Amino acid sequence: MSENLPKGTEDTIRLAALYNAFRHGGKADTGAVLGRVLAENPELRGFARKLSSMVSVAVSEVNKLTPEQQKESIKRLKPELLQEKGSERKKEGGEEFRRLPPLPNIEKYKRVVTRFAPNPDSVLHLGSTRAIILSHDYARMYSGMFILRYEDTDPRLKKSAISLYRYVLEDLEWLGCTPDQIFYQSDRLEIYYDYAVKLIELGGAYVCTCSQEKFRSSVTQGRACPDRNVGIEENISRWQKMIDGSYAEGEAVLRVKTDLKHPNPAVRDWPAMRIIDTKRYRHPRVGSKYRVWPLYNWSAGLDDHLLGVTHIIRGQEHATNAVRQKYFYKAFGWSYPDAIHYGRLKIEGGELSKSKIEKGIREKLYSGYDDPRLATLRALRRRGISPQAIRRLILEVGPKPNDATVSWENLLAYNRQLIDRTSPRHFAVFDPIQLNIHGVPDETLRISLHRHPDIPEMGSREFTLHKKNAILRLVVPRTELKAGQTYRLIGLMNIQVSPSAAKGARKAQFAGYSLDEARKIGAKALQWLPDTGNINIDVVMPDATIKKGLAESQLEDEKVGTVVQFERQFFARLDSKDGVYVFYFTSK
Repeated sequence: MSENLPKGTEDTIRLAALYNAFRHGGKADTGAVLGRVLAENPELRGFARKLSSMVSVAVSEVNKLTPEQQKESIKRLKPELLQEKGSERKKEGGEEFRRLPPLPNIEKYKRVVTRFAPNPDSVLHLGSTRAIILSHDYARMYSGMFILRYEDTDPRLKKSAISLYRYVLEDLEWLGCTPDQIFYQSDRLEIYYDYAVKLIELGGAYVCTCSQEKFRSSVTQGRACPDRNVGIEENISRWQKMIDGSYAEGEAVLRVKTDLKHPNPAVRDWPAMRIIDTKRYRHPRVGSKYRVWPLYNWSAGLDDHLLGVTHIIRGQEHATNAVRQKYFYKAFGWSYPDAIHYGRLKIEGGELSKSKIEKGIREKLYSGYDDPRLATLRALRRRGISPQAIRRLILEVGPKPNDATVSWENLLAYNRQLIDRTSPRHFAVFDPIQLNIHGVPDETLRISLHRHPDIPEMGSREFTLHKKNAILRLVVPRTELKAGQTYRLIGLMNIQVSPSAAKGARKAQFAGYSLDEARKIGAKALQWLPDTGNINIDVVMPDATIKKGLAESQLEDEKVGTVVQFERQFFARLDSKDGVYVFYFTSK
């Protein structure tokens, strides 16, 4: 640490990083930490540039700690901050959650508990974020608990994969929606078995051995299948046969008794447990240990009660599931959680179908889950879309019951507002051509341009240009260069392009250094590069095509993951620096 900085600055920064991580699911944000340090310690404003690198180091170290280690560190350094978290959340709630209507029946519960319950058979996409963000933010709004529950109980049709469990959690953490607890339904089979037996003993369920056609015929007519009135002891015996292998796949299911006259036939005596041949369809976590697996309404309905979920926030398509589940809730004497069903969310121009995404990857149509043509969270992250922009989009829509359609343009507009504040500026030239400028009076030009026009702490980009044989040679975009036009080379000089052209190059005449003069005549701004020392770049565009070009050598200072603005062109996220610098197009 520099001796010029006040004593204790390192401790101040580390504490700010710890507290920011503590408030946001274990991951501190560099910009937020720097902002807090400067706001609370105005005497440090003169050291902003030095502080920036110190904050980056502190945030990196703090983010390697577990949330519990972060909490213990705060307890040692300044324990009173732990008591401030609730009040801080209320302050955040007034701002961050201001668009959310209040949850119903809060007074019924000691603590609000919400959940997000994905099936890890594919990755999360933009459509998933409505359930994630609303469930997470409502839990935070009321200082409650947010649960991640993997609903991985269909090894036959909705096959999970170990990597997908990890991807789901990574996506949640990237969104800033880190769960307080994580459950795997594949670990809870014995619990579902126990409650199946209890419901049979209560007379609320039975084992059905009818064929699908026979059962459908009976239930469509509102009649009981022959197995519905079998006694409890016989049902327990049949249940054991499901467990021990006496019944093969498809020969028996456990059904929940409902109203056989219900107007919706899908509600009538719905299936709760079925047999799956896990020697053919192994589960990625528990293998072939179990052969009887719950269907959605049994495992989800049970877990919502057993895990203390108070508010279920999900799509309107699940409204019928609530009707189904309430039958066994009534049999057990339980109160059903408050359910908020929102309308469908459609995204213009984005692929949200899991089956189509998986099919496209299998058939090599897409390069992977982060292919830029997809609306998966992994693709959005790789493109440089900010999770804050997604949150703003979702909070704008909220939990309204009617269907909503949002556009890519809305999301990109929100994102531009955020990344414009922090993205360093650089020059890039596509379809480059050499420009020979005559009449420049200076032999050497030293140019200093801000990395960001509004953040001097970001520093500058330095260029040194030399004339060769009385000519200043630069690289400019061929498509923007017109004979006879006067241009303002950004931050450098004014030029007039000559009508004649040397082979493989264009010629121009120096027309002064004055920016005011360029503005008076309406000269078009033009980005440029030195004729040597540039970096080759590939930009992966939204349609997965590659746009090749050159960029300034100052890009070497940028870290992978940084979103930059190529001046007068577009924003792009730096993806790799191995030889050619690869960027992913973010937006205009």
